[in-house]
Amino acid sequence: MSLKIKKDLKKIRKYIDKIDIQLLNLISQRARCAKKVAKIKISKDPKTKFYSPDREAQVLRNIIRNNKGPLSNEEISRLFREIMSACLALEFPIKVAYMGPVGTFTQKAVIKHFGKSVISIPVKDVFNTIENKKYNYGVVPLENSTEGIVNNTLDSFIYSKLKICGEVILPIHQNLMIGKKNINKNIEKIYSHQQSFAQCRNWLNNNYPIAKRILVSSNAEASKIVKTESKSAAIAGDIAASYYSLKIIAKNIEDRINNYTRFLILSDKDVGPTGDDKTLLMLSIKNKIGSFYLLIEPFYRYKIEILRIINRPAPETNGVWNYIFFIEIKGHRKSKLLEKILKEVDMRGAEIKILGSYPEQLIRENKSNEE
Repeated sequence: MSLKIKKDLKKIRKYIDKIDIQLLNLISQRARCAKKVAKIKISKDPKTKFYSPDREAQVLRNIIRNNKGPLSNEEISRLFREIMSACLALEFPIKVAYMGPVGTFTQKAVIKHFGKSVISIPVKDVFNTIENKKYNYGVVPLENSTEGIVNNTLDSFIYSKLKICGEVILPIHQNLMIGKKNINKNIEKIYSHQQSFAQCRNWLNNNYPIAKRILVSSNAEASKIVKTESKSAAIAGDIAASYYSLKIIAKNIEDRINNYTRFLILSDKDVGPTGDDKTLLMLSIKNKIGSFYLLIEPFYRYKIEILRIINRPAPETNGVWNYIFFIEIKGHRKSKLLEKILKEVDMRGAEIKILGSYPEQLIRENKSNEE
């Protein structure tokens, strides 16, 4: 290395050190401001919730608008989410319940949305846990781009009073992993959740056609089993490999490259409008000719974008078979236009339940960003 290059490197590194100190001071200043915000909130309401999904969405959108590179919007938003997560932990640690056990994709969704400073707690029933106010927020899976809707989540909304306050769209990578006892990588049994088996069906047929496939309740459970079992492997995400000290022997074995799962953030509070929101409605009407048309016609007439329509069987009453429709639309429930439409739908004899309005996820991360 020439003397000139050494001098140039020394000069740039000295400049970087100076910038790092400036960043440190600014982050510390932001953290002090966050503590002041906490004091103001507590003075107004001792039971206040410090995390504001609408405010966080506005902050991240502002950051993205002003990002001139060279770091991508994905990287910048991830960095700022972690800063906000750490600052929130100074105010009051956020406790988030998710469908356990540890090491699942749902836990990964918690970390992606709330940052690594959050306290994530695995539970059996997320809806019941949040309704009983044991924790602040909950995260549940809603749909997978390969395997479709998680029916149990939708059915839970029928009786729940919880509100949706956010969404997470997570790229799903499936990996084949083994424990330390499987030294020779001899695989006779493969454990996993049924959805993961379905997402990797072709890969398994081509690579392990003879291995016995054993269904378990979760990928984390599969990982726990193979940790101490020889001649076996598990299909799970990298977070499970980390938690259960497993070795990944084949990465990204899902059959479809664009494999995503969407998760919902649950709370007992509504979220204010951010200007770029979605609303999930639960609608039901007596099953007769033209009844479905009565439900959706006003949305089309007023040019409200319908993102998806899902139907589920309603709890049977008096031997009559009816359906409940889950309709996700663009816009916030507090907009005058949406209030007008819902009033019109109500007048047509429909039962309406607003499951929540929430900020649309800012960026769907590319697969390459997760690898």
